[in-house]
Amino acid sequence: MKKLIVAAVSIAALTPAGLASARTDSSARAAATTISVRGKEFSFRLSKKSIPKPGKVTFSFHNVGTMAHDFRIGGKQTRLIGPGKTARLRVTFHKKGRFTYLCTVPGHAQAGMKGVFTVR
Repeated sequence: MKKLIVAAVSIAALTPAGLASARTDSSARAAATTISVRGKEFSFRLSKKSIPKPGKVTFSFHNVGTMAHDFRIGGKQTRLIGPGKTARLRVTFHKKGRFTYLCTVPGHAQAGMKGVFTVR
C-alpha cells in the first residue's frame, strides 16, 4: 500500500499541472534582469546599457576604485561603499525611457561617473 501511495504522488508531480507550476516559477525568476556595474575613478561600466522592455532590474554595483562611491538610478541609490565592496540596488522601471545613472559624491558625476540607461 505504501509503494502505491508513493507511486501516485510521483506520477502526480509529473502531470502537466505539476510541470506548469515549475515553468511559472522559473519564468518569474527569468523575468528579473541583473546588471553588473563596475565603478572607479571616474567612470562606470555596465554589463548592459539597456533592457528590451520595462520591468525589474537588479544592479550589482562593485566598487573597483580606490575611494568610496555610490550608484544612483531611477530615484534609488546604494549606500556609499568602499573600495572592493559590492552593493545591490533593485529598481522597477514602469515605462520606457532614458534614465540617468550617476555617483552622488560631490564632483564625481562631473568627472565622468554618469551615463544613461535605456528601457525600450
